Parts: sequence; C-alpha cells; structure tokens
Amino acid sequence: MARIDYSDPAAASDRTRDILDKNRNANIFRMMAHSPSYFEQYCRLGGAIRNKGELDPVIRELAITRTGILCEAPYEVAAHRRIGGYVGVTEAQNDALENWQAATCFDETQRAALAFTDEIVQLHRPTDATFKAIAARLTPGALVELQLAVGFYIMTSKFLETFAIDMQPVTEVV
Repeated sequence: MARIDYSDPAAASDRTRDILDKNRNANIFRMMAHSPSYFEQYCRLGGAIRNKGELDPVIRELAITRTGILCEAPYEVAAHRRIGGYVGVTEAQNDALENWQAATCFDETQRAALAFTDEIVQLHRPTDATFKAIAARLTPGALVELQLAVGFYIMTSKFLETFAIDMQPVTEVV
C-alpha cells in the first residue's frame, strides 16, 4: 500500500491529466503528479531516454531492468522486462538478468553494459577497467545515454520504493 494517497487525476490540470492519460494513469505517475512541474519534466526526460538517442534499445532495456533488480524495485523490473520484449530482449535474457555473469545469452557489448550498470549501482561509479571496456564498444553519445539511463532508473527505482507504489498488472500500464 502506498505511503501517501495517489493524486486524483480529476483534480489535476488539463496538461497533467493529458500526461497521465498518455501513461495509462499508472500508479507511479499518479504519485508523481502531486508535483505537476516535476512530473512533466520527468516524463520528458524518460521519453528521451526511451525513444531518442543512439543507444541500442536492447542494451538500454537490459541495463534498466538490471538497475531495477539491483535497486530491489519489482515494479520497475516487471515494467521493463515487458518493454524489453518489445524492443528485442529475449525471454532467456530477461530470465538471466539476476545472474547475468553466468549466462551465455548476452553478447560482449551487452556483458560490458551490464558490468557498467552493476558498478554504477553498486559502486556508485564504474572502475576504470569496466569503463574502458564499454567505452571501446559504444560511441561517446551512446555511452552518455547508457549512464543517464542507469542513473534515471536508479532514481525511478528509489521513487517507487520510497513511496511503496502499488504493483499493477503490467499489461495495464505498459
């Protein structure tokens, strides 16, 4: 059960209601809508991370889902496992993310991105060796996008857990 009540879409501005509608009135967004200006900017940045830029969407979704796992945010994991499936993450890859190091279903770039993700979340920054490994495989733009995606979803995971956002059937919100 959420720690505070969700915002009431009926009481929101037209702009906030429009953004909520575009996001299927998912609980996370109904909670964020308590701060309409932050909510709008959060959605703008989230949209850019998911829909713009050059980072391979499979790598992006593997990193986001892994971030949710490491941040112990089941809502995030469920949502991005589904989104990952839409962009080409295989079921085997999604299933292997808990222990990706032992899995054989990831290519070398994906493995480097997952190591980078793990270190950002767990060590707060990647080691030089891990940074060099992923930097050798991505353009500077894609590398920046990967780091920003991981950072954004650390924040999102912490938001979900701070407010104890209630899980919803993923098919209703993604």
